[in-house]
Amino acid sequence: MRTLYERADVVPLLAEIFRELGFEGATLSRITERTGIGKGSLYHFFPGGKEEMAAAVLADVDTWFEQFVYEPLRRDDPAEAIAAMWKNADAYYRSGGRICLVGAFALDETRERFAATINGYFQRWIDALAGALVRSGRPASEARATAENAVLGIQGALVLSRALDDKALFKRALDQMAKRLITS
Repeated sequence: MRTLYERADVVPLLAEIFRELGFEGATLSRITERTGIGKGSLYHFFPGGKEEMAAAVLADVDTWFEQFVYEPLRRDDPAEAIAAMWKNADAYYRSGGRICLVGAFALDETRERFAATINGYFQRWIDALAGALVRSGRPASEARATAENAVLGIQGALVLSRALDDKALFKRALDQMAKRLITS
């Protein structure tokens, strides 16, 4: 029996392929091999080819972070939203077992293709966290620096936990950053 896919079903499959192989390594042949979806179907869903696939994946990541991280930080009680940010980051990155695809795209030649999307992802996270910190009583200049350090810490913890193959390191790092954020 043949599986019928919708575009929305394909995007998460593509995300994992791009995470594993990177943009350049995710050739159309490898994508069809790993998804089991023929080239014709992929081009039906993504007429712009691999670049449109990557854009769809980045948009999907963006939508998730907007819903579960940025918007709560902008709208909800600051302490609750910040606590949820740590929990949701841990869940999204599978306790350090999943790389940040946006961060990975930022590190190679793909960055130029998707610069606005990559920049927006990190800027909105920093801005939303800084806003929550200001609402919690922090001075704006301190809140901005603290937010930058938190996002930097999450990204660094992802890299180090993957490099050392130690998921517990990611969780420990998040817990330590959360405590520092509360006490500083």
